[in-house]
Amino acid sequence: MDYAVMLSNFEREGGRDASARIPQQQRLYDCLRAAILKGDIREGTRLLPTRELAADLGVARNSLLYAYERLAEEGFVHAKRQGTVVASVGLRQSTAVAPGEAPVLSRRVADMVRPGAGMDDLLPFLPGTPALDEFPLAQWRRCVERAWRDAGTADLGYMRYDDNLTLRQAIAEYLRVSRGVRCDADQVFVTDGTQSALDLCARALAEAEDIAWIENPGYGGARNAFLAADLRLVPIPVDADGLAPGPQHWRDTPPKLIYITPSHQYPLGAVMSLERRLTLIAEARAAGALIIEDDYDSEFRHHGAPLSAVQGLADDAPVVYLGTFSKVMFPALRIGFMVLPRALAPAFLRTAGALMLRGRIIDQLALADFIEAGHFTRHLRRMRRLYAERRMALEDALQRHLSGLLTVSGGAGGMHLSARIDVSVADTEVSRAGRAHGLVLRALSPFCLPGTQAGYNGLVLGYGDVPERKMDHLAQQLRSTIKTASVDSCVM
Repeated sequence: MDYAVMLSNFEREGGRDASARIPQQQRLYDCLRAAILKGDIREGTRLLPTRELAADLGVARNSLLYAYERLAEEGFVHAKRQGTVVASVGLRQSTAVAPGEAPVLSRRVADMVRPGAGMDDLLPFLPGTPALDEFPLAQWRRCVERAWRDAGTADLGYMRYDDNLTLRQAIAEYLRVSRGVRCDADQVFVTDGTQSALDLCARALAEAEDIAWIENPGYGGARNAFLAADLRLVPIPVDADGLAPGPQHWRDTPPKLIYITPSHQYPLGAVMSLERRLTLIAEARAAGALIIEDDYDSEFRHHGAPLSAVQGLADDAPVVYLGTFSKVMFPALRIGFMVLPRALAPAFLRTAGALMLRGRIIDQLALADFIEAGHFTRHLRRMRRLYAERRMALEDALQRHLSGLLTVSGGAGGMHLSARIDVSVADTEVSRAGRAHGLVLRALSPFCLPGTQAGYNGLVLGYGDVPERKMDHLAQQLRSTIKTASVDSCVM
């Protein structure tokens, strides 16, 4: 074996810059270890003596001694009377992989919704992104600093599921006043965000093969959580009054879980009517089903007062209420919450404690301080005004530049709007073309379950992080994108 060629190839594959920064003795060890694992140096092979190999490679003998000794310590080689020999530890492997034997992902994840690339966070119109430059970072930093200053050694470990009563009390008080939720702190469970809460609901509140109703089109995160828990998904259509199950749905596919976004349906923006809400509670109670109410951006209703939550419309409603601080504050905070039915709370909280280790108590203490000091309410009030102004600016710009190309639909709330494409071009083609124009244009059709996209051809446009002054220019870019995609579609 030509060790010099082997070392040269190893350094070339790893990159010259990287190998130049690694000490010589480490490079020699890495190279020999990789060659043994790949089978380039076979089991039972006697390595050259360190003095001879050092001369061949033009390296210091001490560097080779280090590499040989480390390989021996890890069991890759044995030092014997006849020299250093590669150990027999079952490293021989077939050089070819038979068809069908390569590792694959499970079937349950095949239909999951894939998130966009990380760079999307920097581009206009990404749904769900708040106005990050408007967040009171200095006030938040002071709350975090106070939390660390007051922290003890016990705060550095894992939290119990019922820890941090201060934050749970603050959340319960906020929900009672602002959302009409009927709860106390014992029913509140702090999570690592809405997705974490959905995963817990799917695993703890239903059995594999139980039926879960989801809005169609609807939130991909709920679809992913339910698929991962092996639930059977039944798509329920959405109309102007929200989730619209028919008698046949209750009769033929009675659900265990019903996922809804009633205050601002995601992604269409419909607001569930009071009649529809009360009917859903009654039907779910009769069927023994649990409603999972995702109230992800209900704080931002641009006309009139925010509607009360479904959870608060009836005593002991069969509703698990989900909320998040990612939209109101900032996504990296990764703190959300669940409000559980009173009879279910004790058992669920014990189970959740077994399913999920808790940490990040400093962030939670800082959040409780942020809420109690009034910073949260003041920030929320400012954001309501700001998002209403940004939505109005976007709608005006779309009317000026895209009349005949797009039609806005849904209620006026939240941080995104849905718009139907009125020309003959697929929304997925417009989405792809948008990247060339520096835009995130989420196609509407992929929000539907596979095979149910008929009739849904549009875009979901987030405006939370888009300054009002940029709306006109971005609308013109959007017009160019749709026209480009239309021409390309005709050519194909």
